Amino acid sequence: MDMPLNALRAFALVYRHRGVRAAARELGMAHSSVSRHLGELDRWLGVPLVHAGAGRAGLAFTPQGEALGRAVCAGLAEIERAVAMLREARPAHAVALSTTPSFAIRWLLPRLPSFEKAHPKTELSVLVDQKLEDFADGRVDLAVRMGHGPWPGLHCEPLMDDALYPVMSPAYWQDHGRPSRPAELAGLRLLHDRDPQAAWELWRHEHGPARLPLQGGARYAASDLVLRAAQQGQGVALARHRLVADELAAGTLVRPFGALEVPLGPAYWIVRADAARPRPALAAVIDWLRWQSSAPWQG
Repeated sequence: MDMPLNALRAFALVYRHRGVRAAARELGMAHSSVSRHLGELDRWLGVPLVHAGAGRAGLAFTPQGEALGRAVCAGLAEIERAVAMLREARPAHAVALSTTPSFAIRWLLPRLPSFEKAHPKTELSVLVDQKLEDFADGRVDLAVRMGHGPWPGLHCEPLMDDALYPVMSPAYWQDHGRPSRPAELAGLRLLHDRDPQAAWELWRHEHGPARLPLQGGARYAASDLVLRAAQQGQGVALARHRLVADELAAGTLVRPFGALEVPLGPAYWIVRADAARPRPALAAVIDWLRWQSSAPWQG
């Protein structure tokens, strides 16, 4: 179908502004030219789009004109969004990775210098978001997510496992009698992560004590906040092993109950829109993540 696209665009602006003169100013053309476009469109469609004899309130559109105006404006808006997305498309050497704030701060960012050294020509951007991405808008190439995957409709690859165990600051440990048995948790202030996969109930079920009170204590929206509160001596946090390694190595947090832990199994996943073979820059990032997940962390 040979549609009069210029006439449709002119009509969309007339419809949006409810007048010819404003549309002509936006198009940068004469008022008479816009009117000719409207006449051309009327003839092509075989129905009038505007009522004759418009008053001071602006043009009055026929039912057919209203329907076409809404449809053309919506279509042009969708085209504009698609064009804007394409113009902002990343070059082949750029990769956008999305993950949660806590994982980005505590695991990913400290390791990025090694990625930049190994892949100096790849531009890796990190976006933080608690939700799984809708990859359809093209903003994100891959995500690293914590949780019980896989997720339907996405290509999910297990990255690494994890485990939970209590941690506290050295001062808090000293001030509360150097606890070394789980039963002693009952007399301490628990710090809670709102992540259900890091809930104290998991520890109580695995190691006790059975009467460990779970109602009290501060609650935090992110694992990073829970660990920072523990470092400040505010109580005991149930930490993810992958996120607390630096603090244990530096001695700013202690693990008072030895090797006791709650295994979580596959807890971190590489998530992509589909299983298609990734372009070279994306493949390099994925391979690097796999390598980092299996390599001992040197800090």
